[in-house]
Amino acid sequence: MDSSRKGDEALSASQYAEAIQQYTNAIGVNTTAVPYYIKRSTAHQRAKQYPEALADAEIAVVLAYKRGVRELIKDAQFRRALSLFFQERYADAKFVLDIVKELDPKDKMAPTWDIKIKAKLQGLSDDDIKDKVTVKKIPDVEVPTAAAPKPTKSAASEEPSKTEKSAEAPKPVVPTPANKIKHDWYQGPDDITVNILAKGVHKDMITVEFENDTLSVSFPAPGSNSDYNFSADPLYASIDPAQSKYRVTATKVEITLKKATPGKWHGLEGDRKVEGEKADENKVAIPSHVLQGKTTSDAAPAYPTSSKTGAKNWDKLATEDLDDKDEIEGDETSHFFKKLYSGASPEQQRAMMKSYQESGGTVLSTDWSNVGSKTVVPEPPDGMEAKKY
Repeated sequence: MDSSRKGDEALSASQYAEAIQQYTNAIGVNTTAVPYYIKRSTAHQRAKQYPEALADAEIAVVLAYKRGVRELIKDAQFRRALSLFFQERYADAKFVLDIVKELDPKDKMAPTWDIKIKAKLQGLSDDDIKDKVTVKKIPDVEVPTAAAPKPTKSAASEEPSKTEKSAEAPKPVVPTPANKIKHDWYQGPDDITVNILAKGVHKDMITVEFENDTLSVSFPAPGSNSDYNFSADPLYASIDPAQSKYRVTATKVEITLKKATPGKWHGLEGDRKVEGEKADENKVAIPSHVLQGKTTSDAAPAYPTSSKTGAKNWDKLATEDLDDKDEIEGDETSHFFKKLYSGASPEQQRAMMKSYQESGGTVLSTDWSNVGSKTVVPEPPDGMEAKKY
């Protein structure tokens, strides 16, 4: 494991002396690596070694401007501003923080520190050195240069010792272009893991929002002037935002969603309606009187018919005594419908009413699962034309 990685682990564990030593080892291998100075500055600051933190931050600023990488310049200036603040050089800290805000107006941390600095500046006298700007945009400091390559040993020379075989400089992480960023996900019984496969994402510049039914992620795409945005709305099922979390690594953003109810998801997103979502205005709702088997006037529905005796009252037909031995009223078709309707379940009766009404009397279905979710279109016999009533 390389020194920089060991330094990161020590810094995360608040082992600042170890972190400083590991970053120093990394700098010994690559003397112009800006991220190592930024990280060592952070470790010095947390160890309350503020002059050392400022020295590393200023070297990082100069090296970053030489490389011309905007993100590194911003990060180095940010560490410089904080180091100045903790040395009570408040006017200098504000001057440098303003540079950070110019480089990235959307920086998430800058507003908080801006408020802190302004609070310290209030009430200072005009002749107080803390209220005087004494720094420049690019500090005048001497920076190390890249070490010259070692001469190649001749074949007759002795083999180099283990000390001479020092570890090669770690390869810098190449940021993933915005159009190359991908994501994947997998699940367990209780949670969902979403990976956004993007190298070089800055952990202080990412915004992840968890809501009961949605997930949204946004961060500046490394190495470009555009933002990367990802959202899942709505999620396949609800989550617990309070127990959901994320972490940023060198190669990806790993997001863990805590399922509100354990179970299997068949996709990351779903087509369900969430609370407060507006109904589809283009969808034709089934009239309540159709679903309830009533007309708007609470009278039994009557439907178009070709019977000479006129429209049939189906509810009345259903309540008549089918065992009546008197002469059948109307034609045999009406009598068949009468028997079918009276022997049907409430759901089947509802399907019959809906299909018969919407089709203009040309379709009669008892299958609510088939007709309940759609509009039944007329199906007139061959040679006939359906008419609207």
